[in-house]
Order: sequence, then C-alpha cells, then structure tokens
Amino acid sequence: MRHIFISKLSTSLASWNEAFPESVLSETLLDNIVSSDDEVIFWLHMNEDRQQWMAKTVASILNDYKNAKIVVLANTPNHTESLYALSLGARGYCHAYSEPIVLNDIKTVIINGGIWLGQEFLQRLIEVSTKLAGNRPEYVQSLLEKLTKREKEVAVEAAKGLSNKEIARVLSITERTVKAHLAATFERLGAKDRLQLALMLNGNFKNGEIG
Repeated sequence: MRHIFISKLSTSLASWNEAFPESVLSETLLDNIVSSDDEVIFWLHMNEDRQQWMAKTVASILNDYKNAKIVVLANTPNHTESLYALSLGARGYCHAYSEPIVLNDIKTVIINGGIWLGQEFLQRLIEVSTKLAGNRPEYVQSLLEKLTKREKEVAVEAAKGLSNKEIARVLSITERTVKAHLAATFERLGAKDRLQLALMLNGNFKNGEIG
C-alpha cells in the first residue's frame, strides 16, 4: 500500500512520516508518483482554496487511479466539510495533525471498506442516523445472538458513539481489549465500520441496557 500526501507544505509533518515512513509528499498530482493500478491512499491536506480544490482533486484521483482511496486532512475540521468530503468520494476525514496511531487506524478502516470521520463527527452522525432508522427488535436480537456477552456490551457502547477509551472506562477493560472485541464484532456481523454497526443495532439499546 502506497501513501501519497498532497500538500503545499515544503516538508511532511512528523506524524505523517512516523505513521508511514515510505510515504511521498507532493504539492500536486504528478503522473509519475504512482501508476493507475497501484494500491494507494491519497492524503489530501486542505489548502487555502479548500472546498474548490478538494472537489477538483478528489475527482481527478477517482478518475485516474482505480485502486485509490482518499483521506482529507483539515487544519480546522468541521462537520459540514466532512460530509461534503464523503459526498465527493473520500473515505476519510480527520485533523491534519492527528497522531500516527490515528492515521494507521484510519488506514485500517478504509482499506477494509469502512469510512472514517473522527469521534466527534461520527457521534453526531450516529445520533442523527439512529433517529431516522428503526430496525425490528427481532432482527437486532438475531445479530446480538452472534456475539459473546462482552462483545455485545462493547458493540452497544460503540453504537452509542462512544470512543474506545470511553468504552474501556465504562466496562473497566483496556482499550486494546475494546479494539479486539470490535474487530471480532465487525467480522461476525459483517459491519464495515462503527457507523454501520450503529445503524444495525440502533433499536436495541436504551438507558444503557442490552435488549
């Protein structure tokens, strides 16, 4: 997997280099960076032109690189822009100065078909989406029966929009254990990311209890 950072910065941020030591920094999309068949993630660092530049660049990448995935990096992220980035075809949106561990988590999510919005934006989207959807109790229960007791507990908290750290605190387990249970849950239920999990389970949690 190749990582290309498109930015007007003269040098890459330290967090970018730490996350992906073999990454390439370029100010523009150059034909000789990667071939059209390469597996590549383009990390688009928003410049002063912002949305106009983002729309043009995303369209160009999707047209020329059939195996590419796109993450938008914003110095000042906002909810409206995050949804706009996804509407253009980006698979992720986050703060440009995110820690290396977060950048690697984003990579893992999007190469497995999920989307990444960041915890705050994801929680807002979950709140809105679960009000619009209404899965039948018997369907939700059939999903939960595929999970272990601890996986159910973790899944329900994640479906509320809680971060791994918050889930770990609520359930008195480690963040590493939370990640392991979520990975198993996604596989068992066929969910690509936390948003899809929330939509699948939206009718099942109330007042912190598992139905």
